[in-house]
Amino acid sequence: MQPGVCMPTAAALGLFCRGCLSRARSLPGGSLSCLPRQMSRWNSLETGRPIPIQENPRILITGGLGQLGVGLAELLRKQYGTENVILSDIKKPPPHVISSGPFVYADVLDYKHLRELIVNYRVTWLIHYSALLSAVGEANVALARKINITGLHNVLDLALESCLRIFVPSTIGAFGPSSPRDPAPDLCVQRPRTIYGVSKVHGELMGEYLHHKYGLDFRCLRYPGVISVSTPPGGGTTDYAVQIFHDALSTGHHECYLRPDTRLPMMHISDCHRATIEFMQAPECQLSLRTYNIAAMSFTPEELAQEIRKHLPHLKVTYNPDSVRQTIADSWPVRFDDTNARRDWGWAPAFRLEELVSDMLRSIREKRTYEGLPVS
Repeated sequence: MQPGVCMPTAAALGLFCRGCLSRARSLPGGSLSCLPRQMSRWNSLETGRPIPIQENPRILITGGLGQLGVGLAELLRKQYGTENVILSDIKKPPPHVISSGPFVYADVLDYKHLRELIVNYRVTWLIHYSALLSAVGEANVALARKINITGLHNVLDLALESCLRIFVPSTIGAFGPSSPRDPAPDLCVQRPRTIYGVSKVHGELMGEYLHHKYGLDFRCLRYPGVISVSTPPGGGTTDYAVQIFHDALSTGHHECYLRPDTRLPMMHISDCHRATIEFMQAPECQLSLRTYNIAAMSFTPEELAQEIRKHLPHLKVTYNPDSVRQTIADSWPVRFDDTNARRDWGWAPAFRLEELVSDMLRSIREKRTYEGLPVS
């Protein structure tokens, strides 16, 4: 949607997705009554008629067994109802995921099956988390290209066809060595040098193109490194910032694959989930961009280790930089400029480094105790 263009104006300009328009044109007089519910809400405000009760969204999450999907599904189910949030992946889910709400098999490379899921579950929002991360992607470029680009095209096409609101995360990896690093703004030269980053820039631009040409409600946040307890590190360049907590409470020793002075933007997973939900709920007329940076904190491995030592003085950290991950990290921003997100839809983080460290140590200690594992 063009900045500042609200729903009625957009309808007049023909900016809705083709599926909505085709259904509208099939009605007598080319009625637009099938268009998104914001349209009827705007009309009711203008005419004084009662605002109709809006249905809860029906949400499909792809790649749901990764770092982010299960926790996001839990929060969305609390807001919109358990049956309205469908988690999906190609892996077998653990029992607690099966018992927590709907889970289905979904391969993002299988277009026909994805379409069946969207139709059968009456999906209205699609959150697309399927991707190979930075370091893993560099080890298998062909597979990363298939999942991160072909899979993306499948969900974008289906979102356009079915008039879905679609969220596709981006990353600090969408920037490259020629990008401004401190801070990196929303709009600048990007030119990443990993297949992960290239695929994310491609996703940002394809989503914006489909939005401006056909009115697709595409939304994208560039995530910093996300720190969480729930899932083990999954092949990202910022994974040291998760592993160090586990090592601190188990062996008391962490070997870091980055230099001690490597500064990168990071975020607690609770802030990441909250930003995603608030962004998805934001009225479209408030959005001046389709892709936003979100920031919380930036730190180095040594600064993180020093903060952990306030709680666990015995922690020992050695540094053995991995050439692949260090090169990737050196091409990424030191800090994000998230001014636009704060202005447009009120983004503000809750966790600073001190709160993040305290929460991670507490959560991992509880998890290890529950699992009967020793705690250092």
